[in-house]
Amino acid sequence: MSTDAVHQHQFVSLNGCALPVRSRCSYLRREPFAVGIAFQVERGQWVEWSFARDLLVAGLTEPAGIGDVRVRPDLSVDEDYLILELESPDGYAVVEMLREDVERFLDATIALVPLGAEEDHFDVESLIDEITNV
Repeated sequence: MSTDAVHQHQFVSLNGCALPVRSRCSYLRREPFAVGIAFQVERGQWVEWSFARDLLVAGLTEPAGIGDVRVRPDLSVDEDYLILELESPDGYAVVEMLREDVERFLDATIALVPLGAEEDHFDVESLIDEITNV
């Protein structure tokens, strides 16, 4: 059976809170360069972020990102975790994610669209239509 998307739910630590927060990672074949991560802040309400899949891949082994999203394996006190830093005009968040969960999610995205093959799955014409037909 073929699929066009990968979704993975997990609990993460947000800003060092004692209670875990439900999160959802997503990847769509039609948007092959990006991954999404969302955090449930209230029942039925999610805060969503989208960023480059390459950033998450690079962040498994070294600090990655210089903008609003940064992956920092070096900030974690436990090598089983990755730190995801999110920054916007509305605030700053530190997300602690199990490395194993991130690796499993990335493996599933790579099975769907291998690294380096993103352009083969990206529809430039549709993007141009979307941008020009606003």
